[in-house]
Amino acid sequence: MNRFALRTLIAAALAIVAAPAMLSAQEPGTKPEIAAPAPAQAAASGHPDNDYWRKHDQQLLTDFGWLARFKDANEKLGSPAAGENRVVFMGDSITEGWHLDVSFPGKPYINRGISGQTSPQMLLRFRQDVIDLKPKVVVILAGTNDIAGNTGPMTLEQSENNLASMADLAAANHIKVVLCSVTPAFDFPWQRGLEPAPKIDALNKWIRSYAAEKGYVYVDYHSALKDAQDGLPPALSRDGVHPLPAGYAIMAPLAEAGIAKALAQ
Repeated sequence: MNRFALRTLIAAALAIVAAPAMLSAQEPGTKPEIAAPAPAQAAASGHPDNDYWRKHDQQLLTDFGWLARFKDANEKLGSPAAGENRVVFMGDSITEGWHLDVSFPGKPYINRGISGQTSPQMLLRFRQDVIDLKPKVVVILAGTNDIAGNTGPMTLEQSENNLASMADLAAANHIKVVLCSVTPAFDFPWQRGLEPAPKIDALNKWIRSYAAEKGYVYVDYHSALKDAQDGLPPALSRDGVHPLPAGYAIMAPLAEAGIAKALAQ
């Protein structure tokens, strides 16, 4: 057999062996192991594979910013009355769980917190849930879930950029800005071992600095709430993250003072 014939035979044999692999690589992702990650893969993505997180991830796929959450409520709300000092509280579960009618009775304060949300989600819905409501002031509290990685790993710089974008959008639309410190947390019960306290401190340092640079009001919940471990003590929280009424009782006068300062600018 000459060399040309030998090379041809070898090439044909290799093509036969490689064909199944090439076909498999070109198949659409219809197999179960391709269409949906196994539990171990889901856990490796940054959070546990359980019913809560499956619903959470489905929500991200269908409506990442959860624009549908307050759509009807916003339409019913309408424009503020003449002379009304409307204030919107934008945030995550710490804001959502705050009974503003209890802390600020009779005040036209609107709660637009959504549990579990990160700053990119809030930024996505900021025009709908803040700007379009035409408040005099917006109170922004975000960052806890960024550090927890609720929508994937995030750097502090990314959180800072999202906070800056929300604040600057408000200012550009003649809405006074109150930027709040992230509340203390020594650990996250849904995402153990991330050591969030120093990251929260670093983010708060930036928030304070950015507020000073831009002339926004800064409200420091963190210093008023933290314990010796730089966390949220049991007297103020059951899980070390979400305030009890006693925690909100400390936060309320700080927020009110910040709002008054913003209105006076």
